[in-house]
Amino acid sequence: QVPPCESWGTMEKLAKEKEVVGIYISGHPLDDFKIEMNTFCNASIALFKDLESCVNKELNFGGVVTDVQHRITKQGKGWATFILEDYTDSSEFRIFGEEYLKFRHFLLKNSFVFVKAFVREGWINKETNKKSEPRLQFNNFQLLHDVMDSYAKKISIQLNIKDIKNEKIMALNDLLTMHPGSQILNFVVYDHEESIKLNMPSRKKKVKISQELLEELENQEVYFKLN
Repeated sequence: QVPPCESWGTMEKLAKEKEVVGIYISGHPLDDFKIEMNTFCNASIALFKDLESCVNKELNFGGVVTDVQHRITKQGKGWATFILEDYTDSSEFRIFGEEYLKFRHFLLKNSFVFVKAFVREGWINKETNKKSEPRLQFNNFQLLHDVMDSYAKKISIQLNIKDIKNEKIMALNDLLTMHPGSQILNFVVYDHEESIKLNMPSRKKKVKISQELLEELENQEVYFKLN
């Protein structure tokens, strides 16, 4: 008889699945942050295989830290390598100097992070006159858990005029009333056949944009957009 033991946490379970099978089976570590990843990221990890097209652009990307190594140079300065993984790929990054000192507390294995980085041209070797690979300037790290509060300022509810029925409006009103807050609520009523689109900002009602609210909207098959 197998002795009783504690159940694995979600991250441990998924890590074991990938270790044994090579892929995630029961889900993906980022599934709880799908909306943040789709809404606020303008780049995926797969993009880092070829950064030449991104020089002089700021990239917003997120993922789970699957490995991290904190190191010290001979001069006693700290730096780190870390592997970040999203739905598309995984990539190793290096961070040095002031950027490392500022953001090192985010570099923990299994932490979910949102990163803003500027892509700069590579250094030019004075002896060979050859340019190195583009380099990243890390401007900000943030926990993915905090991204919704930081960047979601307005939610626009999309309503097809043909689907507007009393029952649906009442259910939607009840749901929005359950999530009071300070973020702007806007309604977009549209009719594709007549090419009509009407923006209707709510004057009195504001909401708290949260994962729970967005999941309930999806359950009610209500389309929305975050700004």
